[in-house]
Amino acid sequence: MPHPLDSFFAPASIALIGASRDHEKIPGRLLSMLRKNEYSGTIYPVNPNYADIDGLACYRSIGDPGATIDLAVIIIPARAVLSALEQCAAAGVKNAVIISSGFAEEGGDSAAMQDAIAALATRTGMRISGPNAEGFFSQVQRVAATFSPAVDVKPGVVPLVATTKRIGIVAQSGGIGFAYYHRARALGIAVSYVVSTGNESDLGAGEFLDYMVQDSSTEVILLFIEGIRDVDKFLVAARRAAEMKKPVIVTKVGRSGAGQRAAASHTASMAGWSAAYDAVFAKYGFIVSNDLDEALTTAAVLASNPLPKGDRVAVVTVSGGAGIWGADTVALQGLQVPELSEKVQAGIKQLMPSYGTARNPIDVTAQGVTSGGLQKSVDVLTASDEVDAILVVLSLSSEVRKPFKEEELTPVLSAQHKPVVFYSYTVPSDFARRELAKSGVVVLSGLIHVGVAMRRLVDYASFKLPSPADATRLTARDLSVRLKSAVLSEADSKSLLRAAGIALPDEVLVRDKRELDEAVARVGFPLAMKIQSPDIAHKSEVGGVRVNITTKGEVFLAFEALLDNARKHRPGATIQGVLVGPMAKRGIEIIVGTMTDETFGPMVMVGLGGITTELFRDVVYRPVPVSTEEAGAMLASLKAAPLLNGFRGAAKADVVALAQLIADISALAARHAAEIAEIELNPVLVHAEGQGVTIVDALVVGKK
Repeated sequence: MPHPLDSFFAPASIALIGASRDHEKIPGRLLSMLRKNEYSGTIYPVNPNYADIDGLACYRSIGDPGATIDLAVIIIPARAVLSALEQCAAAGVKNAVIISSGFAEEGGDSAAMQDAIAALATRTGMRISGPNAEGFFSQVQRVAATFSPAVDVKPGVVPLVATTKRIGIVAQSGGIGFAYYHRARALGIAVSYVVSTGNESDLGAGEFLDYMVQDSSTEVILLFIEGIRDVDKFLVAARRAAEMKKPVIVTKVGRSGAGQRAAASHTASMAGWSAAYDAVFAKYGFIVSNDLDEALTTAAVLASNPLPKGDRVAVVTVSGGAGIWGADTVALQGLQVPELSEKVQAGIKQLMPSYGTARNPIDVTAQGVTSGGLQKSVDVLTASDEVDAILVVLSLSSEVRKPFKEEELTPVLSAQHKPVVFYSYTVPSDFARRELAKSGVVVLSGLIHVGVAMRRLVDYASFKLPSPADATRLTARDLSVRLKSAVLSEADSKSLLRAAGIALPDEVLVRDKRELDEAVARVGFPLAMKIQSPDIAHKSEVGGVRVNITTKGEVFLAFEALLDNARKHRPGATIQGVLVGPMAKRGIEIIVGTMTDETFGPMVMVGLGGITTELFRDVVYRPVPVSTEEAGAMLASLKAAPLLNGFRGAAKADVVALAQLIADISALAARHAAEIAEIELNPVLVHAEGQGVTIVDALVVGKK
């Protein structure tokens, strides 16, 4: 089925508005790059100052050729761009790339010009990339609509191509996008497309991601983002990638704390700039990388290998020390390096000298290269069900000697039984890269990156898109009347949650000490008492909590003390009274909450709770709503997960009840996204299996 951007990435005709004869300047380089890369369509240079450019007729305006034009590439002063786009729309041009800078990145009137471009795209239906873009390169169709030197073609240089699978690159930085391409080409990774999104007046990273996801020539996607603007399109594309099991490797920049959220709850205050992005990436199985070489190494491993069936790695080497180093590296990533069975060891020992070792790591020694032991060991391990992936560690510095024979290695790797990753501890020669590329091998030279890439491969292989949330769990209620102020007291917060269908202990708000007898009779001993005020978020900090109260005398004394402490520490606070409730049974303290992200909306969070919440910051976020299955996966990913699963002989906690609470709170936040900014339940006490959970404290913050 055709995609709306097919004519963008594979245009039959291109107009260069602002074309130039000077190949040293960007307008001239655009034409040069198209021709050097052997673009097969028709090129129309547009510039009223020339009659012809490099043998091509040059036109005064975009309407003069009188032909259908799929793509206009615009490189003229910013002030003239809008007029040129109007002429493009009038001439029926389908797509445009604006290379010109000087728009929203400058602010003021320049930002208004960009707004006008966006409005024009909406009005005319012409699709526009940029402004301030570096263009794109469609390698399959040979469309180099960019001035980037990365796509320059050097005479007589044969490209290195090791993979049949291609990667697509979407970058919100032209420099980084084409840097990915440049490094991918050096490794021999085939590329389908690289596109820089510029200022995204119209076409954004989400829509370009969608194109790569549906494109049959793209099998791995590299994504470099600063922030997502077309959120809905991005999320649709992300889900589609997860459903198709098409890997997306993402780098999100802007993670350093250039600012902090002002938040009433721990839930929101602990969320760094990128918490919501990481939550979305995790939900859809994106592979997160914060390093350019690591991202390319991961892409290389994915583009040249099948996914593994498990996490057991065999390390094969010609150097004992290098092999141990390789084994240490993958083990530090949490992968297993199992000792091989005596039967497999016996088979491998026949392929190496007596001073080699077959246990794992397998050292066939330098002699194993010339004797064929290296190749035969890989053959044995590929066929063995004792390992799921193979790391080959060797030296590939030679300019003349080949460690493998192409006719022996190619069938083993082409069968794609399991990943076989090649790492050279010496600088690999061009000869070695090209010879191994014939068998589909990408030679890698960063061991830590290799270890991380193999870990990511195992994780991605086991990823499963979570089931959708149950939208019918909570009954729709109008909660606006209960949002009396921006920040609710615990009593008001719990009242709202009860109205929404969340189960809470039976508690009584006491405004006058004459009401204490009735409250005690209703609640029973032992009980807890807490000061209530929308102005006091953390009650323990003002001496506003009393627990394990067992007599009426203590009740009356506690009531007076709580009021006195509140007046002393927060003299201006509005005091509603004292909340009297039953002491909860013992349980594991967990925090459950929601916060609102400016880009992706409400997020649900779970983590280790109580007073140590901000100390350990062991928390996981996901976009709402989540199913109980996804909530369970969130809990399993916590460092504190063993505490819930019977740590050191303790009873297993009621994870099922906790997962249901997380799902319910996420559904509440999703349904009332326009009214509720934050929810925090801290602590939630998780009791033994089958005994449920108790919400001890709650805070709800309304949208201001």
